[in-house]
Amino acid sequence: MRHIRTIIVDDEPAARDRVARLLQRDDEIELVAQCRNGQEAVEAVKKHRPDLLFLDVQMPGKNGFEVVADLDPNRLPFIVFVTAHDQYALQAFDVNAVDYLLKPYDDERFHNSLDKAKRFMDLRMSS
Repeated sequence: MRHIRTIIVDDEPAARDRVARLLQRDDEIELVAQCRNGQEAVEAVKKHRPDLLFLDVQMPGKNGFEVVADLDPNRLPFIVFVTAHDQYALQAFDVNAVDYLLKPYDDERFHNSLDKAKRFMDLRMSS
């Protein structure tokens, strides 16, 4: 069984907890860090080298797009943006996000996004 190293980044504790709770149901997920802001996210990604990043857009300090810009483009994890702001969707796909989860989302939508990320990982591994 594979282990998908995952980081959650959101300035709202309840939002981080919800993602973590939904991820707990999946035996393949290894939650390696939870971050409250963009700077913590950049440090955690460099330290843990995750496969998957659930990333909020609007946070104090660095926003989600600034986080992506600060990461090594050759080691980018798969990114699912999780935000209450729909106006950033096109920009998210410009930085090759796997998906864009608009808050509030239901469990089914979340798991569809996670499944999509896994398919992207499978494609990368097979190429």
